Amino acid sequence: MKQLAVKAKTCLEQAILLVLGVSLAIGLGLTLHPPIAIAAPTSSTGPTPLTIHLGTTDGSLRFEPDHIQFVAGQRYRLVLDNPSPEKHYFTAKDFADGIWSQKVQAAGVEVKGAIHELELKPGAIAEWVFVPERPGVYELHCAIAGHAEAGMVGQLEIVANQGL
Repeated sequence: MKQLAVKAKTCLEQAILLVLGVSLAIGLGLTLHPPIAIAAPTSSTGPTPLTIHLGTTDGSLRFEPDHIQFVAGQRYRLVLDNPSPEKHYFTAKDFADGIWSQKVQAAGVEVKGAIHELELKPGAIAEWVFVPERPGVYELHCAIAGHAEAGMVGQLEIVANQGL
């Protein structure tokens, strides 16, 4: 019985250390702004969710995050929102050509087919469900004159699924 209690305590300590280590790594990762790798869903509950902000509430011209990594063959639900006081475009034609879009939904309207650019007015939210297919690094930018030059650019990366 004492050995079982010691093993349970050891397992609990290891679990706590693992959680602390992961929390520290995530905290450092958010501080250093590395690409965000989105892993495959661990269950059949639906697509892996991710949000990208087009601009900021104070009017800064940037995507947050500005570098996202997707795994080919996995299904994603990308939520795009525009918290800024002006409209922005999510323009990524080559990326859109390398994915299978299931749907884009905004304001009660669902769009199907090839999507190369989305315009989001201030306060707008759009949801894009897709499966990345073609590995590569793709350019993301806002197509409004002066926005990309001011820093509203990013990269969308599709990596091969090592499990396939």
